[in-house]
Amino acid sequence: MPTITSGPPALRAVDLVKTYPGRRRGPRVRALDGLSVEVVPGSVVALLGPNGAGKSTTVKILTTLSRPDAGSAEVAGIDVLAHPDAVRRRIGLVSQKPSSDPMATGRENAELAARIQGLTRAAARARAGELLDRFALADAADRLVKTWSGGMSRKLDVVIGLVHRPDVLFLDEPTTGLDPEARAEMWAEIGRLTAQEQVAVLLTTHYLDEADRLADRVAVVDRGRVVVVGPPDQLKRELHGDAVSVELDSAAAATAARAVLGRLGLREIVAEGATLRARADDGARAVPAVLAALDEAGTPAASVTVSRPSLDDVYLRHVGHTMEVAA
Repeated sequence: MPTITSGPPALRAVDLVKTYPGRRRGPRVRALDGLSVEVVPGSVVALLGPNGAGKSTTVKILTTLSRPDAGSAEVAGIDVLAHPDAVRRRIGLVSQKPSSDPMATGRENAELAARIQGLTRAAARARAGELLDRFALADAADRLVKTWSGGMSRKLDVVIGLVHRPDVLFLDEPTTGLDPEARAEMWAEIGRLTAQEQVAVLLTTHYLDEADRLADRVAVVDRGRVVVVGPPDQLKRELHGDAVSVELDSAAAATAARAVLGRLGLREIVAEGATLRARADDGARAVPAVLAALDEAGTPAASVTVSRPSLDDVYLRHVGHTMEVAA
């Protein structure tokens, strides 16, 4: 099992397996295939992968909305399968779908969520007001949510997830559809939650920049398994050298050019359509040789780019293709 963190975890899942019936009586689909993950208080762990990798299925199991076929999970030391009601009192969930009532005001939504979680009327009113102010929603709090922008509504979903002061917060693709400013505001608040309130956050995302910015550790998920895990900077440092991307005229040209790059000493060469991706110890120095060799081979490059290692390169190394292709 890949170990994400050391110390007492706020969340721990071990070898989760989940299958679903196949279409037209076909074989069962294996959504999770032994996935394991841990999150300690005050940290963010990002499950990074394309749609269909198993991220949302993991969240559903850990938030008691689904049961695994095999494996175990604990949240705040409570067995998710044995005591689901107790787990629900210790977690907050921001799912992909909106959780607020558009025909109620923001304040009514927040206070109702607090009351459902057992807060008294006075405590619910105070907590709702505190969070609405913190998320810069106070000025719109008494308007119907249907009049709010998408970014404001998404922040209200987070308010609802936090209103009862959970130990663990699950964020399932929390910034999908938000504009850059709203995303940045969301990121800032998530950072404050972990740093100041020691909330443990499990984030699922297919945004590379989001995982890089927010996560203390990233777990790359492929076909229902965690294939590599670690701090983003550490994972990128393990990819020695530079990423070299070569665009050619066609997939056939890329296939032919692959051997050329290999003879030049480039490594980890992967063809994706008309694009070749490889690694070089010194990308800038390799570019002239790449261009000349491809011209001589009759497969001239349309463009060559060099960059420092990214999380997409990490994904490519461990999965065999980029996130863009997987999506």
